[in-house]
This record gives sequence, structure tokens and C-alpha cells, in this order.
Amino acid sequence: MTPNFDLTALSVSGLCPGNEVLYDDKGLPSIMVKIPKMTYAQLGMGASTAIHPAFIVNGAEVDAIYISKYLNIVQNGRAYSVGGVDPRAAITFDAAREACEAKGDGWHLMTRMEWGLILRWCQSNGVMPKGNNNYGKHNTESVYKAIPTYKDGNTICRTATGTGPLTWYHDQTPSGIADLCGDVWEWSGGVRSVVGELQLLVNNNGADSAKSQGVNSTEWRAIRASDGELITPNGSGTTSGTIKMDCQSGKLVYNTSVTGETGSGSSTYSSCTFANMSCASAVSDAAKLLLQNLGMLMYGTTDELFASHLCYWDNTQAERSFCSGGHWGDSSYGLASFHGNDARGPSGTNLGFRAAFVKLPTA
Repeated sequence: MTPNFDLTALSVSGLCPGNEVLYDDKGLPSIMVKIPKMTYAQLGMGASTAIHPAFIVNGAEVDAIYISKYLNIVQNGRAYSVGGVDPRAAITFDAAREACEAKGDGWHLMTRMEWGLILRWCQSNGVMPKGNNNYGKHNTESVYKAIPTYKDGNTICRTATGTGPLTWYHDQTPSGIADLCGDVWEWSGGVRSVVGELQLLVNNNGADSAKSQGVNSTEWRAIRASDGELITPNGSGTTSGTIKMDCQSGKLVYNTSVTGETGSGSSTYSSCTFANMSCASAVSDAAKLLLQNLGMLMYGTTDELFASHLCYWDNTQAERSFCSGGHWGDSSYGLASFHGNDARGPSGTNLGFRAAFVKLPTA
């Protein structure tokens, strides 16, 4: 029987308001969560009516972002958001990005700017989504579990997408985004570090596949600490006056130079909790706001729900990519967790991704 996609879309939106079925260039569906355009004030970030940069692509505002409801699978080289399946893992950053971009214009690997948006929405609404960070369940929940899909011996690792309780959805309702916490680390687009220098694409330009995220792309920008302006980096990670991921007493300090290197021995990375990140005096409020938009710095003391979430960074190596949300095996992982100590090539069983979509602005 030929599938009736119109009926599918009607059923999804009826059961889960705010969810939509979007179709790719092959006419195949993904279940997506629509996030309407929001201001800083709507996100609890002061009184400004300016639009959060996640909704600015190529210099123009977009009305909404669509985030995959579920961790993605890959079929015929394309990413899909489907419930009740084993999420695709063991995938590199570039392969994940390519599977998203293959779906057509506007489809992209979820960016760190979009992740930061979801983090801020959750905090402003007093919600901390849980997930599989303790071998099939959340460390604070003894009863709720999801359906196992991948085990290491008898140890539960990955779980079927969307099969956890409502506490595992970003808004605690069936309409929410599932499994942002734990299960697998999710590759994040639009951000990287180069020998500790934090670099990103302007606003949410990572949503446009025409804006290259390659190693040598000219789209990458460094953050000038004095005013938060995005400037062309010098290529070696040592651009004067830009934000670097410094390591001081084992904690992440955003600074204009690297005064302490991460890691020791064979390990080149360090870790600290979200709450233990800070900024040196040279980092302006405007630069701090950009870090907060990325979900890579607490917004004052208001992010206490996520204070204990563990994050990693590496300021000793060349290009390092980022992933978000943690995996199945550490109770300190959560929505604010990020992992920035791998190049774009690793593809472990605890590395996955999800696609997002925007209707690209026209010239």
C-alpha cells in the first residue's frame, strides 16, 4: 500500500501540536519540532526585543527553526527523524553533516547555536530534560527506562528513539524534542576550536550548507573579546585579542590567551562542570552574551538547573569539533554538556547526530 503522507502529517500534528512532518528532496518524511522565532526577552535574557541569533541566517531573520524530534538514522545517505529505532551512531562529523545536507536546501546538522537556544528555552521555563545517562535510564530515575537497542555484553548502551518517559523530552510533553540528554553525544555544527581559539560561523549560518564548515573554510570567525565582534582568524589559533579556551586550576576560563594547557600525560583535554566556567576580565559583556547564546557559558546564575553538567575542551591541538548532550555512561552528563576534544574524524558507538531545517532566506 502506498503511504499516505498527508494523513501521517495530520496525525502527527493532531497528537503533538507544534510537531510537523517535513519532506526531503526524495519526498520522504521526518518528524520535526517547530521552534518559532524568539527574542532575548522571551528567553529570559533581559528585556531586549532583539532576535536570538539562532534565527538569523545569512543576515536575515527566519520565522522558525525545525529540530529533529528524534536522534537520526541514515537511509540511502540521508538523515531521518523517526521514533522507536536505534539511532545512527559510529559516524564522523563530516558524514553526519553530509547526511543532513543531502536532504536539500535548508537541511543541516543541528548547530551549537540552535543547541544553545534550546538550553536557554529550557532554563527560562524551569525545565531540565533528562535522558539515558545511566545505562538505559537517567541517574535520578529508578523506574523509568527506555527500550534498549545496543548493548555491550549485558550493559545497556543506546536506546530506541523517543521510548523514554516524558521527562526525557525538552518540554516534558509528547510534543517535545526527545533524548537531548545522554544516549549518544550529538555532533554540533557551526563551532570548533583551533589550538584553543573558539571559532564559529556568523549567527546561525551553519544552517546553510553553502557556508562551508570545512577545515580550511573562510567562513570561520573568531570572537573579539573586547566587543564580541566576529573577525577573521589568523589561521593558527593565535589571533590577537580573541577568545581562547584557557585552563586555570582545572577549570575553563575564556581568556584572550592560553595561560594553562589542558590535559596531562597522554590526555590532551580537561573537563569541568558548566558552573565552573568563567571569563577573564578582558572578555566584554557582548562577548559573554555570544558564549551564552551558544550554551557554552552560564547566563548569570540562572542556569543552576544545569550547573553540574560536565564539559570537555582541548586547547593543545589543531582543529577540534564539538558534540553535545553526553552519552549513556556518565550521570554528570546533561543538556549543558559539551565535548570539544576530538577532531572531526572519530566515529565511536556513542557518537550520533540530529538534523535541523530552516527555510533559507531569499536574496
